[in-house]
Amino acid sequence: MMIPVLQATNLQKRFGSFTAVDGISFSIKPGEILGLLGPNGAGKTTTIQMLLGLVTPTTGSIQMFGMDLATNREAILQQVNFSSTYISMPQSLTVEENLWVVARLYGLSDIARRVDAIIKKLEMNDFQHKVTRKLSSGQMTRLTLAKAFLTEPKILFLDEPTASLDPDIAEKIRVLLKEERRTSGLSILYTSHNMREMEEMSDRIIFLQHGKIVAEGTAQEIVNRFGQTDLEEVFLKLAREARLRVETRR
Repeated sequence: MMIPVLQATNLQKRFGSFTAVDGISFSIKPGEILGLLGPNGAGKTTTIQMLLGLVTPTTGSIQMFGMDLATNREAILQQVNFSSTYISMPQSLTVEENLWVVARLYGLSDIARRVDAIIKKLEMNDFQHKVTRKLSSGQMTRLTLAKAFLTEPKILFLDEPTASLDPDIAEKIRVLLKEERRTSGLSILYTSHNMREMEEMSDRIIFLQHGKIVAEGTAQEIVNRFGQTDLEEVFLKLAREARLRVETRR
């Protein structure tokens, strides 16, 4: 049996009387792309924060590479990275300088070669010497992706990785992710509001609603389960049901 690179068991996170994540369990296999779907407020961000060790679960456990995150945080996070359209990096540094800082923080060797290679791979040569605060939203997205790839992680958490990118660059990023998965066995947790992208990229999908997993399987299995024609219709159906429940309680 293939041992998961990530195993989350009965994760729960409460903030006072509010339960953001309510007893979810899931795993990621080596080289698997797991999609994490759900409307705003479903618990996706809190789940990722727990997986990154930024938020401590109220109950439950997280294991990566056969180690418990609570007691092996540093060893695990050396093999993990994260990219999101919604994070920022030091604004007064250039793109290249930011990547050098990341490389040094992770204790990487042969930094010049690594930075040059990732800049070329993500087609960032034309703005590598640009100050970060002057980047467009699409350029900033590529910088955060470069930061994530630079450390050659075994697990990559991606939150809206192609948001703000033009269609051509977005397609190149998807191709790059698939190639990295194929050549290095990279495992990925992937979130996006682009349903076509989720269908294309994800081997499996877990769908969160009100902090609970309400569906799990391939995109087609989830579509069939809810009797819809595609994943976008499933998303709209569940999101509208969630809003209706909230409005009914008021």
